[in-house]
Amino acid sequence: MVIIAAAVAGGVLAVLFAKLCDVAGATHAAWAARWPLGALVLPVIGLPFAVWLTGRFAPEAGGSGIPQVIAASESVRRGDGPDARVSLKTAAFKIGVAGLLLLCGLSIGREGPTVQVVAAIVFAFTAHLRGGPNPRTLLIAGGAAGVAAAFNTPIAGVVFAVEELAKGFDRRANTVVILVVVAAGAAAYALSGNYAYFGQMQGSKALLSAWLTAPIMGVVCGLAGGGFSRALASVIGPDKGPVGRWRAARPVAFAVICGLGTAAVAFASHGLSYGTGYAEASSLLEGHPVRGLTLALSKWASNLAAAASGAPGGIFSPSLATGAGIGAAMAKIIPFASGRDTIVLGMAGYLSGVVQAPLTSAIILMEMTRDPGLVGPLMLSSLIARMVSGRIMSEPIYHALAQTWMRRRRS
Repeated sequence: MVIIAAAVAGGVLAVLFAKLCDVAGATHAAWAARWPLGALVLPVIGLPFAVWLTGRFAPEAGGSGIPQVIAASESVRRGDGPDARVSLKTAAFKIGVAGLLLLCGLSIGREGPTVQVVAAIVFAFTAHLRGGPNPRTLLIAGGAAGVAAAFNTPIAGVVFAVEELAKGFDRRANTVVILVVVAAGAAAYALSGNYAYFGQMQGSKALLSAWLTAPIMGVVCGLAGGGFSRALASVIGPDKGPVGRWRAARPVAFAVICGLGTAAVAFASHGLSYGTGYAEASSLLEGHPVRGLTLALSKWASNLAAAASGAPGGIFSPSLATGAGIGAAMAKIIPFASGRDTIVLGMAGYLSGVVQAPLTSAIILMEMTRDPGLVGPLMLSSLIARMVSGRIMSEPIYHALAQTWMRRRRS
């Protein structure tokens, strides 16, 4: 009963956090529409303030939150003591500062923070239980519940726990499984067409074009996503480059530069780079014209600026928006591409390129779009993106950043 109560509490808090983020984003959109030039000042002020506030009062709340959960699960496995990375104080601080950053127009997502918040809730409720699942299992389950609650994708939550949080699924096996499934699915489609076991259901009407487009989107999105992860890891990863070392020495000054960069991108894109990117991605999926290439470039740059600052905030939603922009742009170039399908493939491919979790990426998009016919092309695009990204960024970004949090705990 305690575990169920913890899960319910985590789900309720995830919904309230989502509503807070929605209100913050809508408020900023109203401000930006009324005072477009004045809104450009907000990231320059809000981002360094958030970085200072986080470093001063709750440093474990910085960044996405998923690397902290991975690092905390390893600490729990070793039998370490109480972990501030998944404490209620850290969760509360994460919620407040993420809402503040969205109010200032920063390009962050709430999904990674939701993983950390729900994991903290579940861990706080269950850490002292005797018998039943061990604390590490419950911590991982809490993180998975965060993914499920954030996206309303329960299957993706389970897969994310296995593929990312628990590190219990060998990555070579991961690649082989998806490759075999995709090959069998492609063969079945070639022989039987859009065959459904219990009859035709609503879904994509242009699956041939989706199968043909998926490899192209995988390569393009893998390059873009791998480049993003490599750049981010060089700044806040365990093996920092010159920029990362300068940031570590002067975090607030670096955040000012990131805020200025965010404002410059927002000015150049006429505000398209603000916020999570949910509205822009939804607009593209619904067939409304949005500048795809501008959206992709501006979200890539603005999300990198926010994430590299180390401020609380995730990369999931902005990644989906970036992928949607790439898909919309590529749909105009590829002669046989279907617009909506290419956008969905771009979202899955770019997300997989960034986080290198192809199963999670494909299933999230399948559950979000409710289009079972695209499962095979989604897996193909995600797998190719992961393989291409792996050539640029050898270790998945969340695991690379988790090393930073584990080193920080040991020191």
